[in-house]
Amino acid sequence: MHIDNERLRHKLTPIQFEVTQHAATEPPFRNEYWNNHQDGIYVDVVSGVPLFSSLDKYDAGCGWPSFTRPLNPAAVYEQKDLSHGMVRVEVRSQDAGSHLGHIFDDGPAATGGVRYCINSASLRFVPKEDLEKEGYEEYLPLFHSRP
Repeated sequence: MHIDNERLRHKLTPIQFEVTQHAATEPPFRNEYWNNHQDGIYVDVVSGVPLFSSLDKYDAGCGWPSFTRPLNPAAVYEQKDLSHGMVRVEVRSQDAGSHLGHIFDDGPAATGGVRYCINSASLRFVPKEDLEKEGYEEYLPLFHSRP
């Protein structure tokens, strides 16, 4: 999927554009979803492809949304990031190539020890009660056992 930069500039907020297109990082604890506790899914703000579920979200204390795994591993890809004098693993959306955040090995041991530290600005949250009307009804069964 390729969306030209001018169309994206009109579709996204400035921080969404900088994060997804230029690998910027939003401030910790001052972003939309770090403290969101609603049931639902998180989709790529550029393409709308489902990326993460609230069922895999946890509070890592870092100030950004943290997940133990993606909804569909094929929806994301990893690449080495040597920026800012560090060696990290960057995670991007497969479909749109959006910068999402980074992957660290300090996640909960019980779920594999991985933490997907993701910028809220790269995501759009779809609450479980809106999944069907927004075309994501295939994810409703994830939440059937939850009130």
